[in-house]
Amino acid sequence: MEYKLKDNNKCNTNNNEVSKVYFTDFRVKNGVNLLDKLRRLMLKANIKDIDFNNKFTAIKLHFGEPGNLAYLRPNYAKVVADLVKELGGKPFLTDCNTLYVGRRKNALDHIEAAYEDGFTPFSTGCHVIIADGIKGTDEELVKIDMEYVKEAKIGKAIADSDIIISLNHFKGHESAGFGGAMKNIGMGCGSRAGKMEMHSSGKPQNDISKCVGCRLCAKQCAHDAITFDEAGKAHIDHNKCVGCGRCIGTCNFDAISTGENHSNDILNRKIAEYTYAVLKGKPNFHINLIVDVSPYCDCHSENDVPIVPNIGMLASFDPVALDLACIDLVNEQSAVHNSRLEENIEKLDKNKLKYVDNLTLNHPDTNWRSCIEHAVKIGLGNDKYELIKI
Repeated sequence: MEYKLKDNNKCNTNNNEVSKVYFTDFRVKNGVNLLDKLRRLMLKANIKDIDFNNKFTAIKLHFGEPGNLAYLRPNYAKVVADLVKELGGKPFLTDCNTLYVGRRKNALDHIEAAYEDGFTPFSTGCHVIIADGIKGTDEELVKIDMEYVKEAKIGKAIADSDIIISLNHFKGHESAGFGGAMKNIGMGCGSRAGKMEMHSSGKPQNDISKCVGCRLCAKQCAHDAITFDEAGKAHIDHNKCVGCGRCIGTCNFDAISTGENHSNDILNRKIAEYTYAVLKGKPNFHINLIVDVSPYCDCHSENDVPIVPNIGMLASFDPVALDLACIDLVNEQSAVHNSRLEENIEKLDKNKLKYVDNLTLNHPDTNWRSCIEHAVKIGLGNDKYELIKI
């Protein structure tokens, strides 16, 4: 069951340039497998134009929250790492710690989670480095002076790298509308303070029922914003707090969390600006796989039925055009039976709706266009592309 008006799908600007996006589907013939096709895709998309010689190359991907089975298999990461090494580069797999409570909140647990999901040096041929350190505080400030972000807070190992390659699982997202190259790069490369800046316009809050009064959070606070009551429970003075998020990573009892008072449109624009900061001045290349298109982010410890069928693999030097090409392909599909998307389509009052698309229907409170439009506005990439099928 499908309800879409395709002509209204794309964002439009006055930019006359056209970016090249390369595409291959998941069909194979005897003697050729999907890993072969991924390698061929990268070569056809001219990844060899990058000078990898002795360059530290960050392969940014999502290792998957344990319990979620929709994340990209490590086999794909090995293909990318092997090709980088063949071209003379020094690859490493990387991600930054999460802002929320989970198995990837600190570097030690994060690496264990990555290993558990198969991302080991033995299976992928390169090391795993958590870019923002043990507690998510190892960062570099990248000045961009944009509308929402003045200084982006980027995981140090990613900021120190010479080349950025993003390997992205394209999927739905409950806040951004979609997760692709920009979500993986922008949100994923932010340190804990960076994620705090993107996710919330508010300040951290403390759950006193979980607080044990260890006072480690106060030791990390550079602004004397944390005090303690007679029972030894921590309280955060939002007049002094600057929202850096360091106390969240410090708390070993998950008592401190972010305030979720953000606008989804502002979140998307901040993601675009952080993506700009991460890629600023560096050779970069991007790969999206439209496979197991889960309705939610891979940060969930579970995954639901895919919302659309598997489509294919895409690559480009332009992360904006790449994401938009994936959006267009996903929005051309019919919903998978018994998926969240099909359920939402069945609830539609078609007489009251002028236009809907699959990603908006998946999460009706989101607006994926805000990310694309802002990314084009700041010069991150293009909303006009040529889809080259190989």
